[in-house]
Amino acid sequence: MTLNITLRQMAAFQALARHRNFTRVADELGLTQPAVSMQIKQLEGQLGVALIEQRGKRMDLTEEGEEVLAGTRAILQRLDDLESALNERKGVKTGRLRISVVTTVNAFAPVLLLIFQQRFPGISIVLDVANHKDLLVQLTDNDVDMVIMGRPPVSPDLVAGAFLENPLVVVAHPDHPLAVRRRLIPSALSDQTFIMREPGSGTRRAMERFFTEQDLSFISGMEVSGAEALKQSVQAGLGLGLMSRDAVRMELDAGLVVELEVKGLPIPRHWYLVHHQGKRLSPPARAFKDFILTEASDLLRDKRGQA
Repeated sequence: MTLNITLRQMAAFQALARHRNFTRVADELGLTQPAVSMQIKQLEGQLGVALIEQRGKRMDLTEEGEEVLAGTRAILQRLDDLESALNERKGVKTGRLRISVVTTVNAFAPVLLLIFQQRFPGISIVLDVANHKDLLVQLTDNDVDMVIMGRPPVSPDLVAGAFLENPLVVVAHPDHPLAVRRRLIPSALSDQTFIMREPGSGTRRAMERFFTEQDLSFISGMEVSGAEALKQSVQAGLGLGLMSRDAVRMELDAGLVVELEVKGLPIPRHWYLVHHQGKRLSPPARAFKDFILTEASDLLRDKRGQA
């Protein structure tokens, strides 16, 4: 049997296996939902097997689907390696860089990307923004060259380099009763309402870990996706928020929110540049890695000093 399977079909199936949602796949690939559905049906038709099964709102891969997923990942990885090898012949001046960052990194990522692209104008950058959990999936699926995130999991499959401090602080509306108090003890936060980040967020896990270590409870308020929504909720007086100081720096400077002075805070953390251990980095990716690990901290410190 001669198969006539396209790269687009494999990419659509790999994305569907990750998202389990046709709408999200369509958004990621820049296609319509019917077009994505057609790609999957055509792939199933070529292979003669069902790849997915729908159980109400739940979508799962069939056993054949799991096997096909492993094969498509291997094929797309080989093609990615081929692209990297060809790019090595061209040198750093041209090529494509695929990176993904957590939402909070948007506070400083544009500055770094602008400087990098000014140095290497021939490199095209594909940028995605996702939460901590989704970034790890993108690394596993080889959807990106590398990611910028908070503390990555300890894994022999990941290479991580810290390049910038990322303290997590508690912020409040200026009129909040705790805003005027100084040198708070952690128990002052007990039973306060906190705006929550979405499940899968590294910030949410850090917050829950802090309260567990302090043997304290808190009231879970509104759940929001992303640092921007968290800031807006705190500014509206809906509750306290734990977030990266980088993400809320402008609002702190403008007096729109205040940082609470709490013993044991801020939570010391760092930003990391992470890629898969088995990833063959292209010249553009290697150049970006070197740029971030050796220069990003000083560049951002200089920018903040000028502000």
